[in-house]
Amino acid sequence: MIGQSGHILVIDDYEINRRKLAIGLKKQGYRVSLAENGRQALDMLRAETFDAVLLDIIMPEMDGYEVLSKVKCDKSLRDIPVIVISALDDMESMVKCIEMGAEDYLSKPVEPVLLKARLAASLRKKKLRDLEVAYLQQEVMLRQNEKLATLGRLSAGLAHELNNPAAATQRGTEQLRSAFFRLRQALFSISDLKLSNLQLASLLELKLFAQEYAKQPHDLDALDRSDLEDEIETWLDDLDIDNAWESVPTLVSLGYGSDRLDELSNTFTIDQLPSVLSSVSSTYTICSLLEEMSQGAERIVEIVNALKSYSFLDQAPIQSIDVRQGLDSTLVMFRSRLKAGVVVHRDYAEDLPLIQAHGSELNQVWTNMIDNAIDAMDGRGEITLRTRQEDSWVVVEIEDIGPGIPEDLQLKIFDPFFTTKPLGEGTGLGLNISHNIIVHKHKGKITILSQPGKTCFQIKLPINLRE
Repeated sequence: MIGQSGHILVIDDYEINRRKLAIGLKKQGYRVSLAENGRQALDMLRAETFDAVLLDIIMPEMDGYEVLSKVKCDKSLRDIPVIVISALDDMESMVKCIEMGAEDYLSKPVEPVLLKARLAASLRKKKLRDLEVAYLQQEVMLRQNEKLATLGRLSAGLAHELNNPAAATQRGTEQLRSAFFRLRQALFSISDLKLSNLQLASLLELKLFAQEYAKQPHDLDALDRSDLEDEIETWLDDLDIDNAWESVPTLVSLGYGSDRLDELSNTFTIDQLPSVLSSVSSTYTICSLLEEMSQGAERIVEIVNALKSYSFLDQAPIQSIDVRQGLDSTLVMFRSRLKAGVVVHRDYAEDLPLIQAHGSELNQVWTNMIDNAIDAMDGRGEITLRTRQEDSWVVVEIEDIGPGIPEDLQLKIFDPFFTTKPLGEGTGLGLNISHNIIVHKHKGKITILSQPGKTCFQIKLPINLRE
């Protein structure tokens, strides 16, 4: 006969009873430990690992009821099956023990065959529970890994998105120092030129124009810029203006040409022009840099606010959610990937109501859906986001123009660990997690409509989750 396996703790204040049970259990292949009272039993349970407990009721100091209560109230012990073996064979004691969490109740003298069967059944249940817990823990770990993998992809893009405006702001502060220095020198020179009132008014007008022009700079292609730079440099060289090259790129950015410089030469003398041009170009440079730094700072704030909205870091688990804001925040997270060749069309209903939902988890759904859409199109194509209200539901549709999902695979698309991606590129949990969040967490619906050239995921969420 193949022996059983498992570590059994026998608790009984009578030594004869303990030894008799131990002998029978050891013959069946169990490893057995003995405790003569409740306190000793609890100490042993907390010090070692046991697969089952055989517990007597009537014991001095601490009876079996108290031991059973303490075991079932202890998070680390309550999953151990407890079989009560007692001389009390009344229904009240039996019901009390079962209600307290005992796995089974046997009356003394216990029939060995019955004990063997009940103990084996209890151990099988425990093994199944242990396997279930292990599976759930593994599933939680895999789901967490999926979240971390998605977060890793988003973080790389976010780092790039934040680095660009941050670097521009840092570069701008360095350039501002030299631009302010040139402006100060130009102002000192102008103060010695004793300009007339007409010239001062003209200079002020030129600087105001430079300040406004800096807010909306006009791009020139490389060839046109090169031609203008040569034209202006030639014009300045003809007048023997020193260090003309310093102001040339800025004057080109300001839209100056030889004709505009001719106008300035009618207002200012040859001696005055270098300081005037330096003052105007420095003003433009400073205003341009401030505008660039302001846009960089606004971009950083936009990304941080989108990230905060995306994660709902400081808000309650359930709150009033605008799904349009969640979709837009998610798009910000994907901006670096979208730049490569994905055009996003947004068709949002203007009167869309707020819904009661778990904001961060819905954003995880949008992340999974948009990420899959980008992958399906190999990073190039069009994604359409739609929102509307249908009765007591808010409907969100995420559509791409990828190759579509074959009909025989559409039935499996929400199954855990099912993926159409190459080995190592997907866990197959993204859509399963999304399905659970929508259907189980939010009592919503998620369906897929797919054909070659178009795949659309439609998500319906109740407006009032609590109802």
